[in-house]
Amino acid sequence: MKEQYAILALFWFSATGAPPKGSHMKGEMLPFVPEFNGSLRIEARSDRLTSDAGVLALREIFDRLDMSSWLKLHLNDRRKQDAITYTQIELVRTAVLLLALGYRDHDDADALREEAAFRLAVSDRRGIEPLRKVNHPDGEAPARNPLEPEHLASQPTLSRLTAMLAEDGNRPALHEAIFETAARRMEAEGRDRSRLLMIDVDSLPVAVHGHQPEAEYNGHYREIIYHPLVASVAETGDILDVELRHGRAHTAEKAMDFILPLVERAEGRICREAGVRVDAGFPEERTLGPLEERGTFYVARVRNNAVLDRMAEPLLRRPPGRRPKEPRTWFHECKYQAGSWSSSRRVVLVVLERPGDLFLNHFFLITNWTPEQISPSSLLDLYRERGTAEGHQGELMSVLAPALSSTPRPKSIYAGKVPEREYPSVDAFAVNEVRFLLNAIAYNIMNAGRVLIARATGEGWGLGRFRERMLKVAARVIVHGQRATFAIGREVAPLWTMLWSAIGGLRWVETG
Repeated sequence: MKEQYAILALFWFSATGAPPKGSHMKGEMLPFVPEFNGSLRIEARSDRLTSDAGVLALREIFDRLDMSSWLKLHLNDRRKQDAITYTQIELVRTAVLLLALGYRDHDDADALREEAAFRLAVSDRRGIEPLRKVNHPDGEAPARNPLEPEHLASQPTLSRLTAMLAEDGNRPALHEAIFETAARRMEAEGRDRSRLLMIDVDSLPVAVHGHQPEAEYNGHYREIIYHPLVASVAETGDILDVELRHGRAHTAEKAMDFILPLVERAEGRICREAGVRVDAGFPEERTLGPLEERGTFYVARVRNNAVLDRMAEPLLRRPPGRRPKEPRTWFHECKYQAGSWSSSRRVVLVVLERPGDLFLNHFFLITNWTPEQISPSSLLDLYRERGTAEGHQGELMSVLAPALSSTPRPKSIYAGKVPEREYPSVDAFAVNEVRFLLNAIAYNIMNAGRVLIARATGEGWGLGRFRERMLKVAARVIVHGQRATFAIGREVAPLWTMLWSAIGGLRWVETG
């Protein structure tokens, strides 16, 4: 009878393009026949399959940097440990790895509850225990065993995790975790600490929808946003820290509270001297003064204004002689003091001659390096590396695309029922900040894999390409005895061989 029903359903689909109403039996999908080729069948089977086998590589990187131990040590877990199903680090891994694979919403965890690759990647348990299901004889519920979760954590569990991480004691630890992940990756690859490390700081818009606390309309971006600060390293691609701010925050607002501690951490851990590279929104006395007092070198672009244009006008002259076909750049050293500045500072006029342009282009760079310490051409080259950092920061916003959508509304429904007691409202801004911090940690884990495969192949790898080629990999999960085998396609095997070989050489070791 079931076979006859399936045949009738196939005839119906061939004629109408849709399965008949009520055709799903016990959650199973009947075969579909595409109209363009009647010899094809699309059906669901009970085989263990995954489209996200690369999550196993990310877990391997996560543990080779020993971040699980670090997070266990620094995060507070206020839950009763004898009444939980998932450890805190399992939940943090779940949240980070879901974001890395492109699952931005907690609701996605419900759809992936039985996903074998994720269940193995997030679990503390060894072997194939994370894949085991508890048998319930006679339909009775088993005794609660907190060490044996039967599936991936659900959306409500992950939402409670973010609320717990939003507490005052945990958010600073997540900020540190971003830096710690980047530092451990650099240390594991043996980066030379004697070199100058430039920290790129920028502000980026995060568009939000609905009534999000402190999200505001920003006239520059013409939408409702949060306006966070992001710090990264251009040459390595790592994110060092992020700071969520209200939507109308000026570019330089709270910048020094963000930058100075970061410079201190960098110089104490990953370099002997750190410099700061920022764009035209940052050169203010409240930003430049503290950097100069500390002796931290900086380079920034200065917005053109009437005073600077008058300074530049007599210098905008082409050298005598025939114009060459190639573009030319030349420089002029100047001193400039804005009205709000405490003193005059070194600015370098950069004049650009481009083929086909009638007029010369120009802009100013400001720095506290002296001309003897760095020449104008070297200063321009150093500033232009900022473009690489902007590309990495753009990948954080476009590839991971943080979804910040927490609400301050109190809980009105719990487990499908009206709760017996009143639950307090969550600090929705703090929860949104946690989600942003988790996205930054996920970015750094992905960047570690991206750096490894780029070095192994000798090619440039964008973060999106790394996800699509190396992480979103289909596999059949074969469980035999005490072993689970993930069978991937031969077409991706060469790249995976290079990636896992590179991961094999990644090992962070604490050095006193």
